[in-house]
Amino acid sequence: MEKVVIIGSGPAGLTAAIYSARAMHAPVLITGTVPGGQLTQTSDIENYPGFENPMNGFDLMTTFRKQAERFGAKVIDDTVKSVELKNGGPHKVILAGGETFECTALIVATGAIPRWLGLEAEKRLIGKGVSACATCDAAFFRNLDVAVIGGGDTAMEEAIFLAKFASSVTVIHRRDKLRASKIMADRAMNNKKIKFLWDTVVTDILGEKQVEGLKLKNARTGQDSEMKCAGYFAALGHLPVTDILKGKLELDELGYIKIKGGSTYTSVEGVFAAGDCADHTYRQAVTAAGMGCRASIDAERWLESLESKN
Repeated sequence: MEKVVIIGSGPAGLTAAIYSARAMHAPVLITGTVPGGQLTQTSDIENYPGFENPMNGFDLMTTFRKQAERFGAKVIDDTVKSVELKNGGPHKVILAGGETFECTALIVATGAIPRWLGLEAEKRLIGKGVSACATCDAAFFRNLDVAVIGGGDTAMEEAIFLAKFASSVTVIHRRDKLRASKIMADRAMNNKKIKFLWDTVVTDILGEKQVEGLKLKNARTGQDSEMKCAGYFAALGHLPVTDILKGKLELDELGYIKIKGGSTYTSVEGVFAAGDCADHTYRQAVTAAGMGCRASIDAERWLESLESKN
């Protein structure tokens, strides 16, 4: 029986592992399908505290992992097939490779993934002009022309933030009106740097080594066109990675894990949640790391409360 098992190896999961290991709980961390999380796909990180120069995302998460392992965390490169949760524990975690772990406390830090259009070029050019996070990457596009794909509040937020840096922002939407709330739509439409392409879909991204432009199709007329730009921002929302938890933990209507108040406690006693799987507001590496710290401390105090009862 393990004291603590952590699912997910992004900033939240690995920070939770560092804190749990330092608390002498010898946590077991399951990395998931993308060891290091989505941050490993970011080439330069400029806004994580403690680094004067840009830090490669893969290198940063490798450092997180080495730090956790130095304190005694056991990191397993596998994915979770299913979980069995019980109020107060023990909880069971079944891996795709066949191994099973039982634990008293479980920390879920499975993250969230951005929605993409599904273009091959999105994968090929990610970090080379393709992004799904304006807050993370807008500063790289100073005085450049960029495009935002989407028509909801996320797209308006991204466009407005990008307009602080880019020379122009073109919002490309497949419909003839926005899905965004009126206040967000008005803010974007009143921004002189933001323009809109209605009834338009992106069919491809131009450029071999970096984004140079987009291939477009008018959804009404079928007419093809091209536009030049240096940045492509997918603003189609995010999908929390919580499928294995459906029916086992309380989730909101979007699939994010519900947590109690300002804590990381979930609807099942002894299960804690951290990072983007429970946070659809901030979605930053530093906030995820902070939440991983909180989850570990919440789990530690909960374990201590159990020991005091025995």
